[in-house]
Amino acid sequence: MTARTALVTGGARGLGAAAAERLRGDGLEVTTLDLADADITADVTDEKALRRAAGDLGPVDVLVNSAGIVGPNEPLLETTSEQWRRVFDVNVLGTVNTLRAFVPGMRDRGWGRVVNFASMAGKDGNPNLSVYSASKAAVIALTKSVGKELATTGVLVNAIAPAVTATPMNADTAPDVLARITGLIPMGRMGRPEEVAELVAFLASDRVSFSTGAVYDISGGRATY
Repeated sequence: MTARTALVTGGARGLGAAAAERLRGDGLEVTTLDLADADITADVTDEKALRRAAGDLGPVDVLVNSAGIVGPNEPLLETTSEQWRRVFDVNVLGTVNTLRAFVPGMRDRGWGRVVNFASMAGKDGNPNLSVYSASKAAVIALTKSVGKELATTGVLVNAIAPAVTATPMNADTAPDVLARITGLIPMGRMGRPEEVAELVAFLASDRVSFSTGAVYDISGGRATY
């Protein structure tokens, strides 16, 4: 059998890199896409670049949308429209762009798996992270909508909502914010990238067959709904 293929955006580091490594362990041929240090250098906000990548890569069976930014750590009333646009361009429209570039081929072949990275912030709303929280809530709603649209095509679309995880992306998070959101986790610690990668591998496989448009929490007990 030909190995299934996967594309992991934001795959150069953090959760994306962990997911790529784990999928390779399952025998998938994985391509990473990121701004640097990846198999494909591209910005998920550049729809034309993604379409070129889709043409160059050929069939992609699994799409993992891990590319994302945190944005400003400050109260809503101190944020700017430019900050909102930048975060939504990457976290929301970036996900939309990859879906539109790679999912049509999955649909035509009758099989595909999409894993979108949301966040517990998109469910709970973290104070002083309103831009990030709102963008991840949008990813959750997007996942639910697209999952329903593709439900009979063989393409399953699900989201993961991690609590705070020990990744480079959180290196710029204010220490007081990091301490507060870690304190919300009953297990009393941050998650590890490899723990999240296990959930990605599950959702990218044939082991999932009756779940789409769903949000899978990986939060050390923080999730309440």
